[in-house]
Amino acid sequence: MIKGFAKDHSMLVAALHRGSDLFAIFFGFAASMWLINGDIWPQKSFILTLFLSVAIAFWLYPYLGMYRTWRGESKVKEVGVATVCWTLNQIILGAIYYISDHSVNYDNTLFIYWYFIGLVSLVVIRFSIRLLLNKYRAKGGNQRHVVVIGDGDIANKLVCKILNSPWTGYKIAGSFGDEQIQNSAILGDFNEIEAYINENGQNIDQIWIALPLSDQLLVDQILHSLRNATQTIRYIPDMRGFRLINHSVSDIAGMPVINVSMSPISGGNQLLKTIEDKLLSGLILLMISPILLFLAIGVKVTSPGPVFYRQERVSWNNKTFMMLKFRSMPQNSEKDGVQWGGAKGKTTTKFGQLIRKTSLDELPQFINVLKGDMSIVGPRPERTVFVEQFKDEIPGYMQKHMVKAGITGWAQINGWRGDTDLQKRIDCDLYYIDNWSLWLDIKIIFLTIFKGFINKNAC
Repeated sequence: MIKGFAKDHSMLVAALHRGSDLFAIFFGFAASMWLINGDIWPQKSFILTLFLSVAIAFWLYPYLGMYRTWRGESKVKEVGVATVCWTLNQIILGAIYYISDHSVNYDNTLFIYWYFIGLVSLVVIRFSIRLLLNKYRAKGGNQRHVVVIGDGDIANKLVCKILNSPWTGYKIAGSFGDEQIQNSAILGDFNEIEAYINENGQNIDQIWIALPLSDQLLVDQILHSLRNATQTIRYIPDMRGFRLINHSVSDIAGMPVINVSMSPISGGNQLLKTIEDKLLSGLILLMISPILLFLAIGVKVTSPGPVFYRQERVSWNNKTFMMLKFRSMPQNSEKDGVQWGGAKGKTTTKFGQLIRKTSLDELPQFINVLKGDMSIVGPRPERTVFVEQFKDEIPGYMQKHMVKAGITGWAQINGWRGDTDLQKRIDCDLYYIDNWSLWLDIKIIFLTIFKGFINKNAC
């Protein structure tokens, strides 16, 4: 009885989410009023503001996917969506204030307190509910019974994943295929699916088809046998051999499309990334301008030649740009050509050796960021000649150019820089692209401050 409660009352679980989100709004507002005025009760002039926020939440949160099922998905992703929803709620509320010619009361101090307290409340409550649901599901509650159709590698891997992830709340009822899947009861072959679903459909919540993309005729046959099924049907194609980057499913002209590889920096994300780069690079250049002047003088007085070293590099969509560095080598050091690796053996000036070891020679690249050639965080750019060499030698190499090149990145803070394993660096770059978020950028910037400048592989 207890184990079926959450399943039989899934609307109560949804209501719990909605109620907790509204509680976060009211709690954030009340706490802010108490911190400012010493009283949790809103002034009459703020009552309309409070209920406008609630109305925006009722409209906005479902639209942005706050109340879709998060079963089996990342907790971080759910918290990220909640953060975006609350931030947009406050932005819309502020816009209403200005558009309404101040008929809606708005106080800057109150809204700053309200935003941060409300955000923390929303995130903590959401995270706590998710942890409790996961724990409850791991003990056998709130389960969804699943039938798997397939008997190949992808089906075996799928069942293994589910068995090792009881927190998702999925229970494999059995499988259909010519061969039995390990740790799963065989329910019959592909021709017996329709009869089984007709007879046992009330005990099944979802049907997962786990077959290769090449078995199109078999998939069509199975879908025909499931034409009368009312359960949720999912297709898990075998994507082995594909290098999946930021993959998803979208809809184009009414047709479902699998996005195998696409840049995460598009639309709103591109605007967010641009604001991040322009704002931070401008502030950083302002703060480090005395250091830049000192380094420029140091380069000039210790070696004849220009202060900056310009080098053609490749960035987003194979677009080339001239990357700036403080010159650390004597003039004409590369007159005989360039070679990959051997950075420690290159001739440098004494001052150049110091700035390379501490990565201070990279600071002018914030000018590249301000110009729009680079990002603060992203895969490190490479010379055109080496891009042409590596694109056919290293799997996934060109996919790192799906975002702008960066001054620092996931590879650099993990020690993969200089003459280290290039494949490891590419793997880190692709991990960054596949998992990009504003919070990941902030994390990388923060870690770079502590361990990115001075590194045993910097040279």
